[in-house]
Amino acid sequence: MSANNESWGSRVGLILAMAGNAVGLGNFLRFPVQAVQNGGGAFILPYLICFLLMGIPLLFVEWSLGRFGGKLGNHSTPYILDSVSKKPIWKYIGVFGIFTNIAVVAYYTYIESWTFIYVFHSIVGTFTGMGKDEISLFFDNYVGLTGSDLGIPLLPVLVYVLVMGLNVYILSSGLGGIEKVAKIGMPLLILFGLILAFRGWTMGADFATAEFPDANAWDGINFLWTPQYSSLADPKVWLAAAGQIFFTLSVGMGSIQCYASYVKANEDIALNSITAGFTNELVEIVLGSAIVIPIAAGFLGMDWVLENAGFGMAFQTMPYLFQQWGPAFSMIAGVCWFGLLFFAGITSSLAMGTPWMGFMQDEFGWSKVKGAVSFGIIALIMGLPTVLFYKYGYFDEYDYWGGTVSLVIFALLETILFAWVFGMEKGWEEITRGADIRVPSFYKWIMKYITPALLLLVLLGALFTPVGNDWTSALGSLMDGHGYELDASSLISKISNADLKAQLLSNPEDTELLEKKIFYSTLARTQLVLLFATIAGIVWYSHQKRTNRTL
Repeated sequence: MSANNESWGSRVGLILAMAGNAVGLGNFLRFPVQAVQNGGGAFILPYLICFLLMGIPLLFVEWSLGRFGGKLGNHSTPYILDSVSKKPIWKYIGVFGIFTNIAVVAYYTYIESWTFIYVFHSIVGTFTGMGKDEISLFFDNYVGLTGSDLGIPLLPVLVYVLVMGLNVYILSSGLGGIEKVAKIGMPLLILFGLILAFRGWTMGADFATAEFPDANAWDGINFLWTPQYSSLADPKVWLAAAGQIFFTLSVGMGSIQCYASYVKANEDIALNSITAGFTNELVEIVLGSAIVIPIAAGFLGMDWVLENAGFGMAFQTMPYLFQQWGPAFSMIAGVCWFGLLFFAGITSSLAMGTPWMGFMQDEFGWSKVKGAVSFGIIALIMGLPTVLFYKYGYFDEYDYWGGTVSLVIFALLETILFAWVFGMEKGWEEITRGADIRVPSFYKWIMKYITPALLLLVLLGALFTPVGNDWTSALGSLMDGHGYELDASSLISKISNADLKAQLLSNPEDTELLEKKIFYSTLARTQLVLLFATIAGIVWYSHQKRTNRTL
């Protein structure tokens, strides 16, 4: 193990870096869509309850594990978990904390590259005079590598490599570089968000047209902020809310543990983790809910939003809406929107590089530059297929297995480790050591019983999702002694490609495309499995080196 004496320069820098890790594209792209698809205000109450019962406990767990491992000179999840329990299995479970970050950054950086190039397009006025369908097609052509490339062949690939290189450059300067980016990026993100949110809040019905006479931005705001207590009995909404917590807090990835491993032994983690968590929630709930949905409702009406809400709105719809404000403010709005998305993305992707770098520095004595460059090379090898074969679902496979399933599995296992193997009493002592706040004692009970139960329900819900995600009917059928049909989106269906095979049978005219999707789906999963196995092999080799040093 090498001497790794890095530490955070200031508490503000640490909190902003942790908040930047959590505040990502999901705050502005995924949260509003999830809210719309799950009933707006009906989503908010379960979401806030999940934050209190699952989000905060997971933050406590990951900050505590990180600081505990850091005291013993460990700055990556394999040996952070190994320091809590000496049973060999835990260091290999810790592989998830490196694997997930590489798998996610491989495609996540591609989204960053979209935001980066869209800032440029906003400044030069590319979208001026383009209709809604034209802008939507512009994006499709870009990711399909069939156009929108400024005359530069394979421009999306070049921009992707450029943004990955920027990440590597910043990572090569260690925590200091990450802290500087957080101190600049987070305030700018919030400033850009406030400008757009204020515009969304003040639109009202000023932009209603003959095509959309009922357009009113306040319809979007009211839809999102009118609580519906009936949702508390809807399992579908609870699962969606719990799933959003993973995306919004970046828990279950390993990056929080890595950041926290550089915190001094008796430095506060309780207040720090709460502050970072609530900063993320403030950005997501106040800003994330005040931009896409209200602005779209203000121009196109709430009915259109309910029918078309999706991830693509950010790139296929928002540039068109900004044009309705006139050439001057449309440029400002475009720079603010895609600028905040870029800063949200890069502060998160930088965090994803630190577990690999910490591991290679600890176990093999690699320098920060060597660690950053090797991380970039691996991420490019993993990520280039998501760019080249985007239309065949390569990107989606990474997002599902690396950015969804892995997070839930790792979060569940590390919570069991913390509460049941390490022990809740020792764990509580670790949480409260040096704490600048009094942590409510009832969280001991929540962390030991409620949080693992919720995580298990999320995993089981993903495994056995019923058709149409209709849990009410499915549970009723089970109570009557009958089974139910699994949805194509369920984990079991995904494993066997049942969703794509069903499409193949029902859409014979798309046979060639769907067969390619099945092929590339299998290829993407194979690549992910090989990545996990390779990291596990490196961890095994590092363990042998440690063993030999002690003989």
